[in-house]
Amino acid sequence: MISSFNDLFAELKAKNICKRMVAAWAVDEHTVEASSKAVDLGIVKVTLVGDSEQIAKVCADNRIDISKFDIVDIKDELKAVAEAVRMVHDGEGDVLMKGLCSTDKFLRAILNKETGLLPPKGLLSHVGVLESPNYHKLMFIGDMAVIPQPDFRQKVKISEYILKVAKAFGIDRPKIAFIAASEQMLDTMPACMEGAMLAKMCDRGQIRGCIGDGPLALDVAIDKESAEIKKLQSPVAGDADCMLFPNIESANVFWKTNTKLVKGVKQAGMLVGTKVPCVLASRADSVEVKLNSIAEAVAFVK
Repeated sequence: MISSFNDLFAELKAKNICKRMVAAWAVDEHTVEASSKAVDLGIVKVTLVGDSEQIAKVCADNRIDISKFDIVDIKDELKAVAEAVRMVHDGEGDVLMKGLCSTDKFLRAILNKETGLLPPKGLLSHVGVLESPNYHKLMFIGDMAVIPQPDFRQKVKISEYILKVAKAFGIDRPKIAFIAASEQMLDTMPACMEGAMLAKMCDRGQIRGCIGDGPLALDVAIDKESAEIKKLQSPVAGDADCMLFPNIESANVFWKTNTKLVKGVKQAGMLVGTKVPCVLASRADSVEVKLNSIAEAVAFVK
């Protein structure tokens, strides 16, 4: 089982896994540097789509050998994003990565009905992976970036996405916590009611290959002592691998709280539900986050 990003890199290298990645409007330092490091690790071959002059300058400024990349020279941002998505759509890439373009432009190209990457009636979502020095294993969470207020059916699908990513990291039977403001069954809180329904679906195999419990407040989901104090008996409490948050606000706040206040935290994130995994890191994210996200996507490629 992979318990850290270092383990993930070692696993990919040991299995000699290398995929083709296409980066859209890849003209910024963090995208180019992360792509360079991923090439050096042997986990991807990279095509950078964007202004070749800007890419050459970034490589020169950071002493990166530009010859390690294939470059598709397109000066216009929107056209570059569209071409990167088209290439992946046509089978010229296993992973798509967002460069300096804005998320809305990236998503618009992915959702294009003719050349995009979302299957008919598909659901686009986002799964993050978090390695915290304050937790004993990796955490897989969703959805902090795409679906503002998922309905019950969407929560089922998002749960399945999160579980699939955890399984790609070698966790055979992940433990998933359905997060709410309380672990009590409170009919005034929809997240509590839906958390219980989702947990029962896990028990009965409607959400397969996992152990699920909910509703669980965040403290009891990740802290055994809190569960013991509250006299909560659960196979998931204090040991969750996966967490489904009730809405985008709660997931996003949890994610960014870790980003800004937890020293030593490591993170990765990607879009799922698409024909291939799509690395969706913020333009402000570090090289490390983008490199970890590339590795997450490579591990998830079917």
